[in-house]
Amino acid sequence: MARSTIDEVGISTLENLSIVDKLNDWMFDSIRPYIKGRILEIGSGIGNISTVFVNHGIPICVSDYSDHYCNLLDRRFSNEPLIEGVFQIDLSDTDFEIRYGSLIGKFDTVFALNVIEHIKNDQLAISNCKKLLSPEGHLIILVPAWQSLYNTFDRELEHFRRYTIYTARKLFSSQQLEIINTWYFNLAGILGWFVFGTVLRNKTLPSSQLSLYNKLVPIFRLVDKITLNKVGLSVIIVGKKSEK
Repeated sequence: MARSTIDEVGISTLENLSIVDKLNDWMFDSIRPYIKGRILEIGSGIGNISTVFVNHGIPICVSDYSDHYCNLLDRRFSNEPLIEGVFQIDLSDTDFEIRYGSLIGKFDTVFALNVIEHIKNDQLAISNCKKLLSPEGHLIILVPAWQSLYNTFDRELEHFRRYTIYTARKLFSSQQLEIINTWYFNLAGILGWFVFGTVLRNKTLPSSQLSLYNKLVPIFRLVDKITLNKVGLSVIIVGKKSEK
């Protein structure tokens, strides 16, 4: 059954992240080459990334596990024709095909940014994402990288784990998804995550530091290009639902 608890830390984090529009644009630009057809965002929260799609004129369906977030999304996008639907979806549901039968196989692209790390059974989560895809559909996941960086932020945000390219690829392969591409994202973010979450043990991301970070995103994007995305605060993986 879909959960309905209001996560104050989660909401605070999402509200803080709403000010880093350049980071949201960067994430969008990173996954855009793999976006196609009818699109579903998993874990839309308060609509930070969904808004970037709307700003680029791209129709999208949004979703979240929480009825509270779904209500927020309904209100935020009530007059936006590019939002084609708001769905309450829980990837940890073991009766997924029964509960969400009308959505099975209906999307050409499903993406989840900073979502899978919140789900204890990540294999079930990926399996359920796959069920939503049409044949040859793309699944795009962004998750936090490097277990050694696990700190107060992760605990407060209820992250079960962090990943590497190897473990992300292994997760997709376990669900027979054909891997199209994997890379690390946001090398510069590692320093702030370590200082504020490990050294200072802050419970939430400081809005003042996020504002400064946002101004420097153009430089950080260049850093990722120069280092060939070999290391980063996050991992992005793109897979395809094969017809085999």
